[in-house]
Amino acid sequence: MEITPDQIVYVQWGAVALNATVVWTWVVMALLVAGSWALTRAMETSDTPSRGQHVIEAIVALILGQIRDVSGRSPETLLPFAGTLFLFIVTSNSLTIVPGFHAPTSSLSTTTALALCVFIAVPVFGIREQGLRGYLRHYAQPSVFMVPLTFIGEVSRTVALALRLFGNMMSGVVMAAVFVGLAPLFFPAVLQAFGLVIGVIQAYIFSVLATVYIASATQVHTGAADTREGT
Repeated sequence: MEITPDQIVYVQWGAVALNATVVWTWVVMALLVAGSWALTRAMETSDTPSRGQHVIEAIVALILGQIRDVSGRSPETLLPFAGTLFLFIVTSNSLTIVPGFHAPTSSLSTTTALALCVFIAVPVFGIREQGLRGYLRHYAQPSVFMVPLTFIGEVSRTVALALRLFGNMMSGVVMAAVFVGLAPLFFPAVLQAFGLVIGVIQAYIFSVLATVYIASATQVHTGAADTREGT
């Protein structure tokens, strides 16, 4: 039993291996690009939009509402990043019901890459909102001695973000293997439904945490700016 798709190697060129994580990651990205193109190529502003346009508008409105509720700010700037994270993870997790598919999110390398994207996005959004000096100032709040602790905190939450998603997806694979071994005719359908729900929840949690991290960074800088204006 392969716990992670990294263990499934399709082609080997010396030290370079093409494993299931890489292949299925590109498959998921291709599906998202093709689906987005198919749903948006005929979008129109009339009073009678197509069924596909209704679907895409509902998804975008749902994500916008969640970002607004979580961050307490205008969601348009965070929509491309948080929405892409959610759609990639939820598509990867949902396709586990397809026989032969190996979810890239079951690989620690994939979840680490996603967490690193969040780690980089936090200062990018913070600097764009407050400038470089304004963003770096929060590392020394309330004292300059907090700089190493603040940095360690950002690194540790990135590690936790990667391990949380990987651990939940890996545990689902292990549970499925155990229960299928116990009752192969009953548990597969139940576990697929259960895994689908868990996959959607994990995608939601990852995206919400990414939004919270970015929003908290920008809110800290906003508070500092207000303090400077008041003095």
